[in-house]
Amino acid sequence: MPYVDIVTALALIQFIVFGYQVGAARVKYGVKAPAITGNEIFERHFRVQQNTLEQLIVLVPGLYLFSRYFDPRWAAGLGVVYLIGRQIYAATYVRNPATRSLGYGLTFLPMVVLVAGAAFGAIRQLFWH
Repeated sequence: MPYVDIVTALALIQFIVFGYQVGAARVKYGVKAPAITGNEIFERHFRVQQNTLEQLIVLVPGLYLFSRYFDPRWAAGLGVVYLIGRQIYAATYVRNPATRSLGYGLTFLPMVVLVAGAAFGAIRQLFWH
């Protein structure tokens, strides 16, 4: 499972980087803590970070559950698609939120496959093994 562990670590590092970008935007645009509004570009960075946190809650267990019932390399591959999607999402959302669809899709679809696959794998093992 080192592939899944690597992808999980990369997803967490990506989240940390997004947090750093929020801090940099806070300074650049003069949004003093604890405020989370006041500049639209700052708010976009903040939403990218918060949305990524929301996605991690599904991604991380999905990766590990899927890898229990299927080849961990497939789980890791889906995780890589998620990571690429998150990068596209972040870049497009900060530039123009209306253009985030591709990045969101590349984030959402792997998570659905991971969670649905994990549920299917568990049910299959329960009833057919």
